[in-house]
Amino acid sequence: MTQPQTLTLNGRELAFAPGETVLEVAQRAGSFIPTLCHDPRLAPAGACRTCLVEIEGWRRMAPACATPATAGMAITSESGRIDRHRKSLMALYLADHPEGFVGSELGAPDQVYQLAERYAAPTDWPRMDNIRAGRPLDENPYILFDATKCIACARCTRYCDEVEAVTAITLAGRGSQTTIATVDNLSLLDTTCEMCGGCIDTCPTGAMAEKIPLLTAARPERELTKVRTTCNYCGVGCQMDLNIDPEGNGGRGKVVKITSPAPGTTTNDGNLCVKGRFAYDFIDHEDRLTTPLVRGADGQLQPASWSEALQRAAEGLLGVAERHGKDALGFISSSRCTVEENYLVQKMARAVFGTNHVHQCAAT
Repeated sequence: MTQPQTLTLNGRELAFAPGETVLEVAQRAGSFIPTLCHDPRLAPAGACRTCLVEIEGWRRMAPACATPATAGMAITSESGRIDRHRKSLMALYLADHPEGFVGSELGAPDQVYQLAERYAAPTDWPRMDNIRAGRPLDENPYILFDATKCIACARCTRYCDEVEAVTAITLAGRGSQTTIATVDNLSLLDTTCEMCGGCIDTCPTGAMAEKIPLLTAARPERELTKVRTTCNYCGVGCQMDLNIDPEGNGGRGKVVKITSPAPGTTTNDGNLCVKGRFAYDFIDHEDRLTTPLVRGADGQLQPASWSEALQRAAEGLLGVAERHGKDALGFISSSRCTVEENYLVQKMARAVFGTNHVHQCAAT
């Protein structure tokens, strides 16, 4: 049997698999190495320089996210040299970043502030305000772009290219004027953008943010509660987190935005479509049915109990079968139902009513 290859991280001997990076080995071992430009769904870029570590025999510090693990490596992720680097780097990021630490979930957490606080970065360095230019990507109903928070890590543009494969946004400009833009500065609605919100999900600073809760009365001035659930828009079963204002709806709670679970923790790998991420207003919509309705003698729909509604449906289906035959019935289910629920619909059609006229739009 082949012996596993090992390296040493802060004095600990760790095994690694071929192809793993130093960062992946460290994260698997529970050792924290800060990152800003890294997303496990994307190819390493090594752009932010936040994850630099020392490797014995190497003159310069190396980016852990882009350095392949090799046998015998002796790596240090905490030292005086690394600490000085992190303090200086975070101070530089803060120099052209909006002032004021925001630690709540009102928008998206800003990891620049979090890391600056963690490593006690100096805040008295000369500021370079308003050096980021660019037309905000706000000509759409869902996505807001704040160029002043952007650190040009390119996570959003790489996600758009490598995961979604639509390349709707890109880095534009040079030097300190580098920003996120679209071709000819078009609105996202006029590009190949699918409004999946993946750019929001991967952005480490909140430069890309959900427009609806930030610009409407849905934005609460308090922390939100996260509840893991399954998206009900199709049968794929994507996991997502409902961000709930516990004091909304008179204390009943109100969903004010949807966020993705961390990549690698769910079957959808932290990805959502436009419906799953943004189409949550139906939850509290005034037209949403909250009780069954049956048609009365006057021809108008009237509220009814579930038992009364089910009885009326059964009588109607049996009546059609009696008058016109069982094959006059057709059962249509929804891809928003679970596999188990769709199975029960076809079971009812075939076993109870004796017809094979059953379908649902996902055809599973």
